[in-house]
Amino acid sequence: MAAHCSPRVRVKYRGRVVCTVCCVVMGPPAAGAFRERPTKPTAFRKFYERGDFPIALEHDTKGNRIAWKVDIEKLDYYHYLPLFFDGLCETEHPYEFFARQGIHDMLEHGGSKILPTVPQLIIPIKNALNTRNRQVICTTLKVLQHLVVSGEMVGEALVPYYRQILPILNIFKNINRNSGDKIDYSQQKRENIGDLIQETLEVLERYGGEDAFINIKYMVPTYETCAIH
Repeated sequence: MAAHCSPRVRVKYRGRVVCTVCCVVMGPPAAGAFRERPTKPTAFRKFYERGDFPIALEHDTKGNRIAWKVDIEKLDYYHYLPLFFDGLCETEHPYEFFARQGIHDMLEHGGSKILPTVPQLIIPIKNALNTRNRQVICTTLKVLQHLVVSGEMVGEALVPYYRQILPILNIFKNINRNSGDKIDYSQQKRENIGDLIQETLEVLERYGGEDAFINIKYMVPTYETCAIH
């Protein structure tokens, strides 16, 4: 359709827009499904800048790590874990580092304290995935995998929330880099988003109980079970 076509000569035909003068069919507009979304300032950043977290940055021979000022096991997980998950949207240093590493530290030592927090973690996970930022999605997928295996029944507790957290995985599932004979460093660093999504869905199925697969399949129709029959 020519740019000068007047809206007055455009009609809808079978769900598409047609110019009655040019007889040209306009396709649907680009949905922008992969376009990054702007993020709002996170509560995690506000708490960090106020000094409300018992953490500090420590350097050693292996790089940066978090120095906790209290025993992690004694933390109020119901208060702190959702705040750290809120920081998954961050991409700037040091916020991104503290949020990501803080989550992994807490999941490593949380045990039975993690399961009761699951409902509070869904919105931060959904918000992080909805940024459509590739780095944020990869970080969130790795965190989600760790969350699922962090404690008993956590995987099953996530099943009712698949409708909130899996739509973005369905959009990005088939995105893989094809570098031919070149070395794909994203695979070495586990930053190939398509592979990470497949890994995450398999972990969700394995630890989600008997209803996991049917619920994953509903949200991600191209997913095939990883179970061995």
